[in-house]
Amino acid sequence: MPKRAFSPKEVLAKTYRTLPWDGEWAEAFGLPTVNETWLIHGQSGSGKSSFVMQLARKLTEYGTVLFMSYEEGVGQSFQKRIARFKMNEVQGRFRIATSDTIEELTARLRCKKSPRFVIIDSFQAAGWEYPETESLIKSFPRKCFIFISQEHKGQPMGKAAVRLKFFAGVKVRVSGYKAYCQGRFIPAPGVYYPVWTEGILKTTNNPG
Repeated sequence: MPKRAFSPKEVLAKTYRTLPWDGEWAEAFGLPTVNETWLIHGQSGSGKSSFVMQLARKLTEYGTVLFMSYEEGVGQSFQKRIARFKMNEVQGRFRIATSDTIEELTARLRCKKSPRFVIIDSFQAAGWEYPETESLIKSFPRKCFIFISQEHKGQPMGKAAVRLKFFAGVKVRVSGYKAYCQGRFIPAPGVYYPVWTEGILKTTNNPG
């Protein structure tokens, strides 16, 4: 039996729960649905890690965030970012894990009151293949998965990460301490989220 086809009227009647942020966040990323998949990439030293921590902090306003720190663990550089962005102030809604297999993460997310937002840093360090990653996302349609990717020549590193970028609804590239939205919710071309204003000034001599 053929699968159901939707009419334009049915599509237009659908409603979606979006992130209710405003200001710089809405200007740069629009209002994506709370369960959208994100892919964030950028070169080392671009401000990517700082942006991800700022995003994590912002998302604690809307639910619990689980930060899967596969690449850095809880090493000194990670500790410094925790301190810089005062993550201890939101520790009731922010948790860190470092070594879950995809099966262990799946079990964790099936628990009652499991996190709404899951940050995977990085996709390469996690070592997952694309099919199992897509399966994980589809197993938890109400959760938001945010994948951080290493970069090569301006694109996510590896075929699996490139496929994941096409799958993701929110695609973000961090460059020169600016986070640019390249996804479906882009509000306006060229708009960016300023990760570190002083860094932007140092690298461009122009914050605009």
